[in-house]
Amino acid sequence: MVKTRSNTEKLKRTLRKKSAKAEIYEYVSTGSTLLNLAISGNPNNGFAKGSFVLFVGDSGSGKTFLTLTALAEASINPAFKDYRLIFDNAENGALMSVEKFFGKGLAERLEPPRKLLSTNPEPIYSTTIEEFYFNVDEALRKGPCIYILDSMDALTSQEEADKFQEDKRASAKGRVAGGTWGLSKAKQNSSKLRVVYNQLRQTGSILIVICQTRDNIGFGSQFQPKTRGGGLALTFYASVEIWTSVRGHIKQTVRGKPRELGVICKVRVKKNRLTGK
Repeated sequence: MVKTRSNTEKLKRTLRKKSAKAEIYEYVSTGSTLLNLAISGNPNNGFAKGSFVLFVGDSGSGKTFLTLTALAEASINPAFKDYRLIFDNAENGALMSVEKFFGKGLAERLEPPRKLLSTNPEPIYSTTIEEFYFNVDEALRKGPCIYILDSMDALTSQEEADKFQEDKRASAKGRVAGGTWGLSKAKQNSSKLRVVYNQLRQTGSILIVICQTRDNIGFGSQFQPKTRGGGLALTFYASVEIWTSVRGHIKQTVRGKPRELGVICKVRVKKNRLTGK
């Protein structure tokens, strides 16, 4: 009886280990144990395969670093060895050395959405919301990938470009062109994100979209001082929605002068379909 109980406990431990190992391969770590726990309840698991992640935050609150760290984790995870790691640097803001901060493995695998020519590897990043979705669609058709857009706010739309030219022509004639509601980007997200979402599930890919916070104005701003652009579809389709903010600064006195070494970030998981928390 004692031996049977002992063997049963050993079998349970073995099954738990196998289950945990199998679960890890369905996720890519964020590189932060605390953030992994907040997202999945597991210290090793961050973003799930087949998911869309919305990353919203203040300027300088670590959005780009956290998402690139997730790509660095993918570059050393055997489950993602066949994945393309795509960084769509639409705002041209992340110019630091990838190899220095995130390792040689990511530096060798990181790629833009498109290149100018095979002989001239000049990266081409999305400039409009339409180009972004076309680039994501092309990437997903070629196989599984982790695609990061940095950021949604840097993109314009074809409608906005046409309106700019209309305003320019009107100004040249001394007139003022009519206004718009400025909803073109939200419309594109609403109509195209559902198509991409299905492709993510089919290929096991992960799409991470970064958004900048904006100051909320008008009624309700006292309860919700920060908002974002891009429309409601981004939140609706997101498996995980994360908001970051700066809560402090890391300083050190060097040669008698205070130097800022970094920031203390607050990360809030605002929406979570993985655990429901």
